[in-house]
Amino acid sequence: MQFARINDITIHYRLVGAAAGKPVLVLINSLGTDFRIWRDVVVRLAADFAIVLYDKRGHGLSEIGQVPYSIEDHATDLAGLLDRLAVKRAIVCGLSVGGLIAQSLYQRRPDLVRALVLCDTAHKIGTAEMWDARIAAIEAHGLEAIADGVLERWFTPAFRRPENAAFVGYRNMLIRQPVAGYLGTCAAIRNADYTDAAGKIAVPVLCVVGDQDGSTPPDVVRSTAALIPGARFEVIRDAGHIPCVEQPEALTRTLGSFFRSLPADKP
Repeated sequence: MQFARINDITIHYRLVGAAAGKPVLVLINSLGTDFRIWRDVVVRLAADFAIVLYDKRGHGLSEIGQVPYSIEDHATDLAGLLDRLAVKRAIVCGLSVGGLIAQSLYQRRPDLVRALVLCDTAHKIGTAEMWDARIAAIEAHGLEAIADGVLERWFTPAFRRPENAAFVGYRNMLIRQPVAGYLGTCAAIRNADYTDAAGKIAVPVLCVVGDQDGSTPPDVVRSTAALIPGARFEVIRDAGHIPCVEQPEALTRTLGSFFRSLPADKP
């Protein structure tokens, strides 16, 4: 395990396949998960990339810090980690809230971003009323109270079988996240709106979504792609909100096609 002190909190991260001369890929996980969700993508890409994974504040093994958060807090943490690792220009792939963090990172530190992958995310996710209701439910009854509804949006019915050990494991991942960190990030998502910023993105962008995503459905992700000049839009079949878990092979193929289309990086 690898840890770094960034912005007065300890961040848990992992650097995989850091061979000299390889392009850098940063993977940012979703609300209520840790970086283990990317495992089946990482094993397919580790030979070709130096891959940075991390648990955002309030998730996994990273410290909670002061809550509530803003998306800018999360982006500043990531920028600090990339500076610590001497990463200059990365392909940044963010899932759900990770996509908001990626957009904020580009806005604040464009020098760190070569290209963006916005995976099952949007320029704005949900409404204030929706997030306030979720926060209130968790404050009253804990993460267990909202878990089944969240998992219905995360995964397809075919994956959500009680006999599927992976489904049980991901449910455990959700309900065992620090409640304060989860709530702090809910508040950050509620307050984030990158609608105006989307039209100013000037790096290559791929917007990709599972066809059965219940959190950021395909039409929502498509609307985000429409705001970004030149953005590509792709749908992953037979996947919900977390295609890196349900369809890692298909997602990796889609990522690979996008990566191959990128112009040669500047020295």
